[in-house]
Amino acid sequence: MDNTTLVALLIIAAIVVLIGLLLIRRRGESKDSGVERNRLARTAETLGVALRHAWGSGIDGSTWGEIEDALLAADVGVEATTRIVDGVRSTKPETAEETRDALASQLRGELGKVGRTLATRSHPSVWLVVGVNGSGKTTTVAKLAKGLKDEGKTVILGATDTYRAAANEQLQTWGDRVGVDVVGGQVGGDPASVAFDTLASARAKGIDVVIVDTAGRLHGKKNLMAELGKIHRVAAGDGLVDEVLLVLDATAGQNGLAQVREFAEAVPVTGIVLTKLDGTARGGIIIAVEKSLGVPVKLIGVGEGMDDLVPFDPDIFVDALLEES
Repeated sequence: MDNTTLVALLIIAAIVVLIGLLLIRRRGESKDSGVERNRLARTAETLGVALRHAWGSGIDGSTWGEIEDALLAADVGVEATTRIVDGVRSTKPETAEETRDALASQLRGELGKVGRTLATRSHPSVWLVVGVNGSGKTTTVAKLAKGLKDEGKTVILGATDTYRAAANEQLQTWGDRVGVDVVGGQVGGDPASVAFDTLASARAKGIDVVIVDTAGRLHGKKNLMAELGKIHRVAAGDGLVDEVLLVLDATAGQNGLAQVREFAEAVPVTGIVLTKLDGTARGGIIIAVEKSLGVPVKLIGVGEGMDDLVPFDPDIFVDALLEES
């Protein structure tokens, strides 16, 4: 075999391997998308049943009221629902398929083209995670840490909830499971000092990302919200806080909007993590949050597993909502 033939065979082999890798990746992406759709099944089923009923006998005057009711039941919100229905009607659809396509277009337009990538501009990057009790905040911190570790980044966690002894222990347990260090403080101590110590440790060790877990604050308590602002200032140090992620329980529905407003007054919220989305029929709260408050949903929780915190993809979300319709 001459050199020319050998080179040709090597090139062909490389091309075959590359095609194989691309196909495997594509199947993996398709599988992930399918998983996310399946986890949104409760919202999709509820909305889908209502929409099928709305246009089951053709498009007439009652169709719009039924579509409006379906969107409100999914917690899209009154203002957004009005815009969406008006937008669909303006296209003058004549069939159920045309109506569905117009509705999908309107929903995607509501979500828009906003940045949803988690920022890691600084070194170390600092992420502050806030939210009320029961929203899944500490578990979200652990899932974020695992995701970063899977990307090859080093992580350290700061347990600034010094009000409950169990809070520090809970985060330490998660840290041990994920394999990351946790900096805590004494019960009743200054939460901001824990943030300071965490950042100092990260700098000394050359850590890539610091994730600060805060107390599950009642968003109506002004003194606690002021303290949260202090933690943010300390965590920023001489640089900045790359992300302030507000964890919301999707099952809370429209009540979550009040939480976002309160937290946004105390700290500059950069993104929403919407948890328990697989357990509610009101997934439309994503649209209500983004349009009324201008804060993007960056991650959604679609299960209890450590890999069930996934980037929010508007296209997959809209497809899931309308899949059953």
